[in-house]
Amino acid sequence: MDRRNFLKGVAAAGTFTIIPASALGRGGKLAPSNRITLGCIGVGGQGNSNLGAFLNEADCQVVAVCDVDKDHVRDTKNRVDRHYKNASCAAYADFRELIARKDIDAISLCTPDHWHAVPAILAAQSGKDIFGEKPISHCLMEGRQMADAVKKNGRIWQTGSWQRSTNNFRVACELVRNGRLGKIVRIEVGLPTGNPCGKVDFKDAPPSLDYDFWVGPSRMMPYCNERTHWNWRWQLDFGGGQLMDWIGHHGDIAHWGMDWDTTGPQEIEGTGSYPDTGIWDAATTYHFVCKYAGGIEMHVANGGNAGIRGGTKWIGENGNWIWVDRGGLDANPKSLLSEVIGPDENQLFRSPGHHRNFLDCVKSRKQTLTPAETAHRSASIGHLGQIAMRVGRKLKWNPVTEQFLDDSMATRLLSTPMRSPWHV
Repeated sequence: MDRRNFLKGVAAAGTFTIIPASALGRGGKLAPSNRITLGCIGVGGQGNSNLGAFLNEADCQVVAVCDVDKDHVRDTKNRVDRHYKNASCAAYADFRELIARKDIDAISLCTPDHWHAVPAILAAQSGKDIFGEKPISHCLMEGRQMADAVKKNGRIWQTGSWQRSTNNFRVACELVRNGRLGKIVRIEVGLPTGNPCGKVDFKDAPPSLDYDFWVGPSRMMPYCNERTHWNWRWQLDFGGGQLMDWIGHHGDIAHWGMDWDTTGPQEIEGTGSYPDTGIWDAATTYHFVCKYAGGIEMHVANGGNAGIRGGTKWIGENGNWIWVDRGGLDANPKSLLSEVIGPDENQLFRSPGHHRNFLDCVKSRKQTLTPAETAHRSASIGHLGQIAMRVGRKLKWNPVTEQFLDDSMATRLLSTPMRSPWHV
């Protein structure tokens, strides 16, 4: 069966299960002690990090790995086999073969951004739960399709926005949600600054890499060392630069503190600087403003630009503020940090660990800490800002219908054409 027909066949299979078969005990009741079978798609840097977290969970069994790089998949299979002291881990070059296995309950998806939508939607249609990396999507409309597929097929989704599973981010968001700053008037989200790329040498891809499959649904461009693996993120055909690499972290926390997990801004405008040489074309510096209901402004910029500090900062109407970053939590006045959230106040979920939370929800069928709809709304901040910077004007957005108001050029940038035969 060729790839096109294989794709259609898997998609036609539909949702053959709602509760993972391996999690069912006698009488069809959920057996939390049983192990969840997991397949890992994309086992480069972050994919191997997620794999390690799952290997450390006794109720999770990694049974298959997949990557278009033969070296990656070989090394990762060997790692899994060493961990379990056997040779049972299956290795695939084509994710569709892994997804077609009915004995796999869930997948860990850690591919470049342009390869998120197709395998995620196929996995959802095939009855598999998904741990997927941030940002959830390469373009806004793919994110909507992914969130809808997860919901339609009754799947559990966890996004790699792991900051929600750490104490300092949760504390900051609880303080904001419980009114310790009063009315919020401004939010600042500081992300890393990007870099341009120098001269590159185009050449044949190494024998270990199926470059055509790696490019997949994106347009084909000549291979060079600076194109693939870690560096894909600095190219708009495959990623979205530091903006999209980090908006699912600090932008996600901004939304969490405001209880905005199912909504978005109403206006967006901003500017960005894009390299005019080399193959890396994502914005290196950027600053855009999202205006939400009630006139609240979220300023997103690379760190230091417009005086915005890295991390997430909420500012109240009296000038008091709370700021949080990895390993950091500060406030003005500092006495805010000693505030205790009472039992009758809004207490956010205390995660046992991001990967642990996913596995628990696969068994319980409850929503994870970062479900697909939440991930989509968090990524949308960056997608909308990127579009506003590219068209160079203020855009009006309906967060309910997820449509621009009277702007055909901006509307075209909500989706990205896919190279045949790939589609969603």
